[in-house]
Amino acid sequence: MPLEIRADDLSGPEIRALVAAHLANSAHYSPPHAIHALSADGMRAPGVAIWSAWENGALVGMGGLKALPTGDGEGEGKGKGEGEIKAMHTAAAHRGKGVAEAMLHHLTAEARRRGYRRLWLETGVQDGYAASRRLYMRHGFVACGPFADYAGNPYSVFMTLAL
Repeated sequence: MPLEIRADDLSGPEIRALVAAHLANSAHYSPPHAIHALSADGMRAPGVAIWSAWENGALVGMGGLKALPTGDGEGEGKGKGEGEIKAMHTAAAHRGKGVAEAMLHHLTAEARRRGYRRLWLETGVQDGYAASRRLYMRHGFVACGPFADYAGNPYSVFMTLAL
């Protein structure tokens, strides 16, 4: 059975557990002041959309897009804006199987469908995030400075992709 990616309202026990694992993973690698992962409440904020990835009835990953205002009155999902990749996480038992790559393809396609001109992301510099950084670079993301409300810090890598 192929991977199924669908919009998620974060109400199911499986996705709540995966969000908790995502936050625990972030806390394992980053000091509290440098954690930028969203809680389930943060993922329900206006302008944020979350998708879950399922295989054979099991939740295997999640990812999200956050609409960013561009300063020209656009953003918030209105098109011609920019977006941020948020909440990319693959369940530990399913890492290395292409789940994150499939989710990244989905998020990039959704950003294009929304008319976004650019995608941004923040990830960690620690070894635990090395596979994520390699994935993003393979798909055209390049290092950049902080964006939106982020401030530079020694624990974060910022990346961007023109769409």
